[in-house]
Amino acid sequence: MLFEQMHPTWQKWLGDTHQFLKAMDARLAQQPHLPEVANVLRALASDPTKVRVLLIGQDPYPTPGVAIGLSFAVELGPKQISRNKPGSLRNIIKELESDLGLNASGDLTRWEDQGVLLLNRHLTCAPGSAGSHRNWGWQSFTDRVVAELAAHQKFVSLELGRDAASIEPLLADAKLLGRVIEVRAAHPSPLSAHRGFLGSKVFSKTNLALETLGLEPINWNC
Repeated sequence: MLFEQMHPTWQKWLGDTHQFLKAMDARLAQQPHLPEVANVLRALASDPTKVRVLLIGQDPYPTPGVAIGLSFAVELGPKQISRNKPGSLRNIIKELESDLGLNASGDLTRWEDQGVLLLNRHLTCAPGSAGSHRNWGWQSFTDRVVAELAAHQKFVSLELGRDAASIEPLLADAKLLGRVIEVRAAHPSPLSAHRGFLGSKVFSKTNLALETLGLEPINWNC
């Protein structure tokens, strides 16, 4: 059950989404989807009171065996990371090297362990078909996730691409109260990375924003 995959604090904050997730359980059981059901809500399995950075993606990688329920992240292990490194992740690694001088492997779960919430706007897709579940209602659910996080936590919102930037209205009150700072750039996809992601220095900017909020910076080495 999807609801039970969430951390108890998320279950408390998102209790009114139980019926939506129950319906989504039934829908996913009827057709192939990515990621596998055990990873659909993986981003919400960790304690939200530890979140310092919200990193918003679009939807899961559509290649089977790649998406793991964390935005921009791929299957773990050196062989899998090497073999399944999508273009967006490769560009993230390039920017980490350019911005911070890091020689990253691409294991973004190291970020999750430091309080980076790796959340996609749409949490599933059909195998081989990016964006295919955009009309399923996932965005309304992730709107609730973002709104609850903004109501309870102080954090930096790292928004890559237009889908990510669409959460801005949900953060308005928290920004006025000085609890949230937004950092934006283009999506790291090969189609858009050269239009404002590569060279953006979003990772060092995010750490500066964290310091402004009185929070510890992230060790972005992955």
